Amino acid sequence: MSAQEIGLASADVVIVGTGHGGAQAAIALRQRGHEGTIMMVGRDSVPPYERPPLSKEYLAGDKAFERIMIRPEKFWADKGIELRLGSGVGAIDALAHTVTLSDGNVISYRKLIWAGGADPRRLGIPGANLKGIHYVRDKRDADAMMAALKAGAKRAVVIGGGYIGLEAAAVLRKLGCDVTVLEMQDRVLARVAGEDMSRFYEAEHRRQGVDIKLSQGVAEILGEEGGVVTGVRLVDDSTLDCDMVIAGIGIVPAVAPLIAAGAAGSNGVDVDMFCRTTLDDIYAIGDCAAHANAFADSAVIRLESVQNANDMANTAARAIMGDKEPYHALPWFWSNQYDLKLQTAGLSIGYDETVLRGDPAARKFTVVYLKEGRPIAFDCVNMMKDYVQGRKMLEAGASKIDPALLADSDIPLKELL
Repeated sequence: MSAQEIGLASADVVIVGTGHGGAQAAIALRQRGHEGTIMMVGRDSVPPYERPPLSKEYLAGDKAFERIMIRPEKFWADKGIELRLGSGVGAIDALAHTVTLSDGNVISYRKLIWAGGADPRRLGIPGANLKGIHYVRDKRDADAMMAALKAGAKRAVVIGGGYIGLEAAAVLRKLGCDVTVLEMQDRVLARVAGEDMSRFYEAEHRRQGVDIKLSQGVAEILGEEGGVVTGVRLVDDSTLDCDMVIAGIGIVPAVAPLIAAGAAGSNGVDVDMFCRTTLDDIYAIGDCAAHANAFADSAVIRLESVQNANDMANTAARAIMGDKEPYHALPWFWSNQYDLKLQTAGLSIGYDETVLRGDPAARKFTVVYLKEGRPIAFDCVNMMKDYVQGRKMLEAGASKIDPALLADSDIPLKELL
């Protein structure tokens, strides 16, 4: 008996998640000639939009929401892609090929693409439920921060010195807030960049008026019960007064329904080279998909980037259309802070040496990450040529290069291929 005969909604391909990966999967299926029905299910109440600008241009008020939409709203209807917005997935029955939505509706599928992404890691300390604590993951989060600023919030404490925290700090300074960044490690960006890059961004933020406190943990968020935050108590028992707290302490893969349905995975959900999970007809892409990455010496990792979401979406769409091609894409990332554009190519996992090209004092330089003498990643600050040529070098499979030659910024990287 068909889904229609028993009263179920159905689609040939159901895509869970309306972020970059989910949107690109739907687009790629249509581009590759998929004529069946496609349904996208998402917790957001608005059509697919870009996530990176939330902590940058959107929060700063430099871009209206319409300018960060992945496609105009009319596009999805024109392409015959149904949007089920404002509803997450509560359960999956992999044998019956059905998903149960959080509103109780059941949808049957032929193929399922899980692009559920991740949720912000929540603070687990006293006071974590006070009003005025913000996480930057979706439009609602950014809108809540903007509303707080319009209501007069002027003193912000940012917990976490990663990209999200530093980008938010830069925007808040631009908007005239007093900002303190708290980082448990002894340097910012410690999980993603070398010490040269960390110290440069620390100095830059301090120059812009941000108070950065390193090796500092948070013991408690202060405020009256049921009320708004008034401050933060640190583990050394000192306190900081504030009107708002922004927590950028990482993300947790949103894969509970997949794991409950029997999919393999410990850090996210495991996928093969074609983005298939261990469950029949179910694919997973983006932040939540743990895969063996060729640019990490085939280690099984998750990548939290737009590039990864889009490229995995294309891989899954090709596989569904019978044109299998293994996922193989050079990771790249970017971060805009003040007038600094950081562009990263490759993965610095396991590097054993760094080389500095250019002059950080001039605010134009590149850090090259080496492993056994071979370049594996480039962090480029306001160095577009290094970024473009570094990407090509990594994609070509760079061999060992004399560090002295890499350090000479007068020698274009393309001449060292």
